[in-house]
Amino acid sequence: MMTGFLLGVIHLAGSPESVSHAREYVRAKLGERHPALDDVVLLVSELVTNAVVHSDSRNGGTVTLALADHQELVHVDVVDAGAETAPHLGGDVLAEGGRGLMLVDLIAHRWNVHEDGHGRTVWFEVKYRPGGEHRPGDAPPIPWQREP
Repeated sequence: MMTGFLLGVIHLAGSPESVSHAREYVRAKLGERHPALDDVVLLVSELVTNAVVHSDSRNGGTVTLALADHQELVHVDVVDAGAETAPHLGGDVLAEGGRGLMLVDLIAHRWNVHEDGHGRTVWFEVKYRPGGEHRPGDAPPIPWQREP
């Protein structure tokens, strides 16, 4: 069993303005020098955007963000009201939208979706970047630039 620290839980309105609140919350909880900060902020932004655009939370509901630090990785849960369709990886890397889960799949160490009668949770884990390898402003590699 992995041990760690729950850094916090925040309940956000199911509206687009909540995306920036979620980013600010993650930055405040992890701190500007955290080795996984940029990756976690990016993926939280993508998943909260998905929740407020595609889930039933957009109809006056809430999106819940839970953040935990496990000393080697950060675990995040984004909980929404669910929807008729399940989240899925998009296929067009050049499309204007629809790349949120592609980024999660590319950057996260692990991720998954859990749905039940109460809603949906999309969770991910991001490992710390060793030795300060990640610099602010680094862009994640795009799929065709990944090394085999």
